[in-house]
Amino acid sequence: MNTASIGGSGDEPRWLTADEQRVWRSYLHATTLLEDHLDRQLQRDAGMPHVYYGLLVQLSQAPHRRRRMTELAIDAKITRSRLSHAVARLEKNGWVRREDCPSDRRGQNAVLTDEGFEVLRRTAPGHVEAVRQAIFDRLSPEQVRQLGDIMQVMAEALQPQDTGADLPWLR
Repeated sequence: MNTASIGGSGDEPRWLTADEQRVWRSYLHATTLLEDHLDRQLQRDAGMPHVYYGLLVQLSQAPHRRRRMTELAIDAKITRSRLSHAVARLEKNGWVRREDCPSDRRGQNAVLTDEGFEVLRRTAPGHVEAVRQAIFDRLSPEQVRQLGDIMQVMAEALQPQDTGADLPWLR
């Protein structure tokens, strides 16, 4: 791509170097393939997308298998609207139910049902194997440590801790 035609006037953008461009494109390619791989496995094994599985996991690990919807949206990194749609689909399957929050009349909790917990219990081994085959079986222990360190640095930089941060799941 001819960067001279995109830059426009004013301060010159900090274009990616050839190595940075290669890493960036590899990252995009790998993360797109990984998400597709996990979605296909979960659709095949449980009839749900990866994001729904993540919601069930979060609920399974919460006290009394219950979380406030706003907290669930924040932890899942999805908008409240998308969460509401996902929970509605999970409710239709009988895997989650909503209940009013006793401490806040406006709030709602999502609760993992026994049926949802059973789906998660049956699905988890295949999902863990898909993750293991896609990532951990291909990396050395040192690469796993490095990947973890890199992902943590990126996540910390992309999720500011101040309450005024403009993040979709906080809206």
